[in-house]
Amino acid sequence: MKSTEFQPVFDLRGLNCPLPVLRTRKRLAAMAPGSRLWVATTDPLAVIDIPAFAHEDGHRIVESKAVEGGHRFLIERGP
Repeated sequence: MKSTEFQPVFDLRGLNCPLPVLRTRKRLAAMAPGSRLWVATTDPLAVIDIPAFAHEDGHRIVESKAVEGGHRFLIERGP
């Protein structure tokens, strides 16, 4: 599945560390392995925290991009 295809967006804008990571972890745990999820954040620390959490939990950052007012990550759930 390409990143340009439709992916759900988990809107975590306005939340600060550690909530974006905690909520993303919980959401991914409920998804099937290989599923993809866009995560939208405004927390400046998310550019460090989200990739670190994904790596530690065995997920993959497919795409990461700065957007107006924040950042978006496309995460593929690991096994």
